[in-house]
Amino acid sequence: MKLVTFDDGLVGRLADDLVLELDTASAREFFERGGSVPETGRRFRASEVRLRAPIVPKKFFHTAGNFREHHDDLARVNWSHPVNKGIVFFQNVDAIIGPGDPVVYPAHLTNELDYELEMAVVIGKPGKFFGAEQAAEHIAGYLIFNDITARDIQRREMESGVFSFSKAIDTFCPIGPYIVTADEVGDPHDLDMELRVNGQVRQKSNTAKMSVTIPELVAYHSPQVYSAGDLITTGTVAGVAASTDDPFAHYLKPGDVVEAEIEKLGVLRNRVVSWEDAYGAPWAE
Repeated sequence: MKLVTFDDGLVGRLADDLVLELDTASAREFFERGGSVPETGRRFRASEVRLRAPIVPKKFFHTAGNFREHHDDLARVNWSHPVNKGIVFFQNVDAIIGPGDPVVYPAHLTNELDYELEMAVVIGKPGKFFGAEQAAEHIAGYLIFNDITARDIQRREMESGVFSFSKAIDTFCPIGPYIVTADEVGDPHDLDMELRVNGQVRQKSNTAKMSVTIPELVAYHSPQVYSAGDLITTGTVAGVAASTDDPFAHYLKPGDVVEAEIEKLGVLRNRVVSWEDAYGAPWAE
């Protein structure tokens, strides 16, 4: 099933060129009810609805450094700090946006806006303190996440060993375009990944290159207590702008269109816009 949130918060499943509305108040409630949700009978043409962020979780667990290639890529250009596996923090759920929503460039805060293609795991069943062998029963599906990051802020944060603000600014958390349930994905460890900026490929890899498997990752976070509908990210791959020989030629700028694609999970597309275009006036203190 491809689970979508659309228009003013309606929930449905995508079936070819139709969206079939489901009788639930939110995607979180869908998972809280174990997916046992009937259709309302209302149908919409997919081309005529506006897709929103597919879910707003109660908790958003962030994993960094799970692809060794990302650490090696940054080390090659002498990035200020190592990005090894085991870095975890919470994402700001209020920064979530959906497919087609603009990423607002806050030029008064950063001039090093970067992209990070990631896959996110959707938790379908509450739980805590379980092992990798039990993880599968808690995994409901997957979606695409573009971890927008202010690198200049991140470097300052990493001096203390943690980072959060650099990734949690308003609109810095695009997810979507829908949730694909685990039964449709099959093996999540063999999916091609690609991120493009204005059609140019910037990141290209495969989920097989994760250092920690998804069951291990889900089990690792479980002591923090899961609610149905929570999200866990799996880390990004090589090719971020900060790891290039000329980062400032690759950092995002207003007008850029970013397409994050993962096999079987669709394409998440967002445009970067200036503060003035977003709010109708320049930033003022």
